[in-house]
Amino acid sequence: MPEGFADNWTIIAIAGGVGLLAIGILFLASYLLAPKRQSERGRIPYECGIEASPFSWSRTNIRYYVFGLAFLIFDVEAVFLFPWAVIFLEAAAAVFYEMIVFLGILMFGLTYAWRKGALNWR
Repeated sequence: MPEGFADNWTIIAIAGGVGLLAIGILFLASYLLAPKRQSERGRIPYECGIEASPFSWSRTNIRYYVFGLAFLIFDVEAVFLFPWAVIFLEAAAAVFYEMIVFLGILMFGLTYAWRKGALNWR
């Protein structure tokens, strides 16, 4: 075993213990300090100040999901761009062309969605 190996794990164990102790103290403080008044209105499942409607099903516009998926796709693109930018100066020229192909595919997808009207909010 390398020298100092046990010391490093001891520090990690102490930090984990302190973290768990802090979580326990915060839960206890929340339990002791939280108001305990019960009301009929507080027991309804949807508690935001709006009275629940008698109908439980409602129609949600599909555009919300399309915008969410488009955001996720282009957010993941940013995750791939950052490491590429970090190694760009050290890597070969092939890395540059691979990223150009990747961005081209994403731009094709964005153009396709734009042409189909998926990004228009009517």
